[in-house]
Amino acid sequence: MTIKRLIFIFCLLIYTNTFGQSKSDFQPKFKESKKTTHKIKKGQKYTFGYLEVQENRQDPKSRTIEIPVYIFKSRSENPEKDPIIYTVGGPGSTTMPTAQYMNYYKYLDDRDFILVEQRGNYYAKPHLDCPEWSKAIYESNQPYFDLANYDELFEQSAKSCKERLEHKGIDLNGYNTNEIASDINDLVNVLGIKQYNLLTISYSTKIAQVLMRDYPDKIRSVVMDSALPLEVNYDEESVQNLLESITKLLSDCENDEKCNSTYPNLKNRFFEYLKEKTENPLMVEVENPKTGNEEAFYLKGEDLIAVFTSASTGSVPNIPFEINKILNGDLTSVKEQLSYLFQEPSIGAGIGMRLSVWCSEENPFNSITKIENETKKYPEVKGLSPAVFDNEVCEIWGVKKVSENENKAVKSDIPVLFISGEYDNETPAKWAKSMTVNFTNSYHLIFKGWKHTPTTNWGNQCAMELANKFFNKPKEKPNANCFGEIGSPQFKTE
Repeated sequence: MTIKRLIFIFCLLIYTNTFGQSKSDFQPKFKESKKTTHKIKKGQKYTFGYLEVQENRQDPKSRTIEIPVYIFKSRSENPEKDPIIYTVGGPGSTTMPTAQYMNYYKYLDDRDFILVEQRGNYYAKPHLDCPEWSKAIYESNQPYFDLANYDELFEQSAKSCKERLEHKGIDLNGYNTNEIASDINDLVNVLGIKQYNLLTISYSTKIAQVLMRDYPDKIRSVVMDSALPLEVNYDEESVQNLLESITKLLSDCENDEKCNSTYPNLKNRFFEYLKEKTENPLMVEVENPKTGNEEAFYLKGEDLIAVFTSASTGSVPNIPFEINKILNGDLTSVKEQLSYLFQEPSIGAGIGMRLSVWCSEENPFNSITKIENETKKYPEVKGLSPAVFDNEVCEIWGVKKVSENENKAVKSDIPVLFISGEYDNETPAKWAKSMTVNFTNSYHLIFKGWKHTPTTNWGNQCAMELANKFFNKPKEKPNANCFGEIGSPQFKTE
């Protein structure tokens, strides 16, 4: 052993004895609680409690935090012994409201279903809220706002939020994907689970990848709905993905005889319209419900493309119809959307968590040059930045960059089912397709005409049905009649 190594160990011992528990002394705990986050329907058996873990496992003096967990019991009299662990996307979104709807979840027909809140989110203790950021969004969307103050407004809101959270003793470096994955692994060990399955959507598919890489032994199978690969730099291509997705949808309209007859040359007309309005913004007057006065908004291509981005899978068939309305000067739907901007700002739930994850895991790997080029590259939406948070905001947030390993592809032979929506611009199907190379026991299902997170489509539970079939037989590609019945959208034409 080298002298340098001996000095390091000696210093670590002093540090531990001076400031409290070492990392190896701490033991995660699960404490049951009668008080739940939500009211659960009668007849559903469950356990609710809080997982106690360290806030920052890299810091020996780190305090403990609490993460809410529901353990829902299967409806089966003889359930499988390998439960499903579920956590939603984000980062910054809460999983807990899902607890109210367990009677709709097919997974409980066969096994227990465990909901885990991600640390820092709304029902976790602490909660990294940022009302300052929500207020900045509200102010920047008002008709009177001077865009020259945009950067300063958000930089100041990030600074204020950071200072307030740190004043509460929150270590912002403790909120990232690695720590969440460790939380889930701790939960599995504390509950004595010998084998389990993972259901993840959008951002939480990154959590699944880290678990498969770092804690693979107990994972039986994984469903990744709308996968976000570790190796992808999301910010560098989000605008490109948006335009590719809407191009695909409008091309499908052109290839549909009835849609093309009703809305001829819609794709080219819409893109030309976006270009023209980017150069000469569209003025739209909307009544302010607070004052009763008409307020003028000036919309560019980056604003008007929301006719696609704001649509859910259920409203996909209406998109050509809504675009055609705009092209014909009917702005009723646009005005309706703009009216929501007058609503008071929210509490900024989970925004601090989102900032910590993004500024430690995504922003450090971005090419500023690529971001700048993407912002100017497409005349239809020129000025639309692909970055979730500006570099200056992340510098203010000041969390440490994660290791280079967190930007590298994961390889695994654990059975995986990838589920994608054909028109998903947030996590395009091409990403999941690229991941199948490194996940050697994987299958990929693309839902035609659907958008983001197909397993949460309550209008058609086919994706959930297929995910459940996969959990029952993870060595087989799942099949169901419902999947074969999904064809191209029946676009609204009247």
